[in-house]
Amino acid sequence: MAKSKWESVQAKLSLIEKWARDGLREDQIAKNLGISVTTLEVYKKSQPELMKALKKGKETLITELENALIKKALGYDYEEKKVYTKTENGQSVTYTEITKKHQPPDTGALFGLLKNKDPEHYSDNPQMLQLKKQELELRERLAKQGDW
Repeated sequence: MAKSKWESVQAKLSLIEKWARDGLREDQIAKNLGISVTTLEVYKKSQPELMKALKKGKETLITELENALIKKALGYDYEEKKVYTKTENGQSVTYTEITKKHQPPDTGALFGLLKNKDPEHYSDNPQMLQLKKQELELRERLAKQGDW
């Protein structure tokens, strides 16, 4: 019988959380741990602390991505810094140039956020949304009747 690698995985829970936060997929995390994807799945089911680390890392990543998308959707101001060196009178002089710039709102990011945050009012296909609502209601009724 093969020896479990859980102890070595358990020692890396904070690293696993960081990898998930950095956007690594679970197959990449398994590879970094030196285990198969199947073993990772087994550990996820049997070790709640692993599932917690993966979930926390992913939630942090999603929050950071949402914040970046919101910033892009709304537009923002930023400073661009350029450093250059000139030779004057035989001496090198370093200059720093700071320019204030504005990134205008991105309508694609804006619409993407609205579609996900308020799908009832912003949808590519409102008829499909209505059909899905009706389907959900029907499934719920059938489930209550025990016919589903």
